[in-house]
Amino acid sequence: MTPGSATSFRAPQSFRATNWHEAIAECQARNEGYVLVTVVGTAGSTPREPGSKMVVTASQSIDTIGGGHLEFDAIARAREFLAKGEVHTELHSYPLSSSLGQCCGGAVKVLFDVCNVHQQHIAIFGAGHVAKALVPILAQLPVRISWIDSREDLFPSTLPTNVQKVVEEAPESEVRHLDENSWLIILTHDHQLDYRITEQALKQPSLPFVGLIGSETKAKRFITKLTQRGFDDNALARLFTPIGNRDIPGKQPIEVAVSISAQIIERLHLSETKTGNSKRNSEKPATAFLREKDTISDT
Repeated sequence: MTPGSATSFRAPQSFRATNWHEAIAECQARNEGYVLVTVVGTAGSTPREPGSKMVVTASQSIDTIGGGHLEFDAIARAREFLAKGEVHTELHSYPLSSSLGQCCGGAVKVLFDVCNVHQQHIAIFGAGHVAKALVPILAQLPVRISWIDSREDLFPSTLPTNVQKVVEEAPESEVRHLDENSWLIILTHDHQLDYRITEQALKQPSLPFVGLIGSETKAKRFITKLTQRGFDDNALARLFTPIGNRDIPGKQPIEVAVSISAQIIERLHLSETKTGNSKRNSEKPATAFLREKDTISDT
């Protein structure tokens, strides 16, 4: 790496599990989607017996249903199901013939159960006082959290299993790596960094919620600058600032964290019921807040 270049470190997310039932427990704890792959029927010579199972995630597989091309195909099929993001059950038959690159001569029926896929991803930028109060609250919800800052020493020594630490010298560069439909919560110590993250996020139409801490004055300044940079009303409608439920007062970190959590919880429930257009006051975009007199100060 050349001197002065940005470095990025993500906490290891490899599984500790060595068998399928331990893997399920880890996936549930992490709020990570997975596919339980089960051999439910066999005929003739087969590599594993009925009841053999494996767990497949987007990046790893745990345990085995027999190895070889059968397992490779099952893993690929499982990840196709995961990519669709839908709970799904499907039975598939595999003849263990030359077409599969195996010559056992038998046949296997495999059941695919897609589980735990509706886990919202939230990217939290900043590891200051508000973020430290916020993350333990949000981590108790059915979400996956990426917690991003350039200062590794600010992160707690231990994190909930569904929280991934990302240390990046240029945090705004992480925006382009976010999954589609990720929600952003921007809480950094630097207004210029806040702006760079916000600008990068609004360039990505697949990011529907860009929540930014700040005051009405800061919101006006950001929106003026963003408008001058060519961002239209559709892009600005995804910016929610000041972030948080405005019915919850207070400026202490825990009070702001509770306010933000309330807005996120409300949004999670709206997403579950697919009534996202029925937004309450806490879900007004930034442009709506600019027409109001109340303010929320920076924290």
